[in-house]
Amino acid sequence: MVRTTVKENPADSPLKILWVNPINQSGYDQAIADLIANVKLSNVEVHVVSLDIPPPVALTNLEWRVFESQIWFPVTAIAHYAANNGFDGYAIGCFYDTALEEAREISGDAVVCAPCQSALQIVSNLCNRFSIVIGVEKWTVQMKDRIRHYGYQDRLASFRNVGLHVDDFQKNPEITENAIRRAVQDAIEIDKAEAIILGCTIEFGFYAQLQEEFGIPIIDAVYACYKSTEAAALNKVQFGWKPSRLYSMEPPDAERLTKSGIFAGPVPIGNTIIVPRT
Repeated sequence: MVRTTVKENPADSPLKILWVNPINQSGYDQAIADLIANVKLSNVEVHVVSLDIPPPVALTNLEWRVFESQIWFPVTAIAHYAANNGFDGYAIGCFYDTALEEAREISGDAVVCAPCQSALQIVSNLCNRFSIVIGVEKWTVQMKDRIRHYGYQDRLASFRNVGLHVDDFQKNPEITENAIRRAVQDAIEIDKAEAIILGCTIEFGFYAQLQEEFGIPIIDAVYACYKSTEAAALNKVQFGWKPSRLYSMEPPDAERLTKSGIFAGPVPIGNTIIVPRT
């Protein structure tokens, strides 16, 4: 007889997932919550949060490294919160995958995912060469470093930028869609890309129409990250595949962590929207 610990119906198990918009403004929270509500499984409760970072800091994007530097600790602290509050998965909603390794170290049994790695894992099953549509040239080096870190650099056909900053993407959807359309066309015809990743979570709302037009996979970063987190949470319940805590994945022990005092303050969660189980 084969011994197994597989849970037969993981979809019957209630799951909790935490999604962080890693800025200290709430403007995108409802839009992201609505997107997730459209695609989540019925047994999953999702908490969409943004950060509580006090004034005068006011971040609506992480385009610049100096902006990003302000959210490394809050994102990590929320991973510690997820570990201690029954969350099965934690999604970091920025394509730079900010603080991903730090969050994974301290997340307990919660599986941590982020958009860049999630999108790369998905697109690698669908094509041999992909391009990434980004906002401005500034992003290229940092994202290329991430792709190299994950081992996908040989499959990257190109970056194509649309000349828009993060805060511009949702201001005029028609302008944004047309700009992405031109970038996708160039990526296919010039760079020979076989699939496209939209390289920012705020490029949401554009993949479906363009995917139908061009007839190739176009990966939306929000859906890629959320569905990867949800699938990982299901795998944890069904197969017991939770984060390892050996060697490089070992967190500080409880005594050292308490003495450090780093998580002694309030959890840096600001606005919260809960998408309930249905």
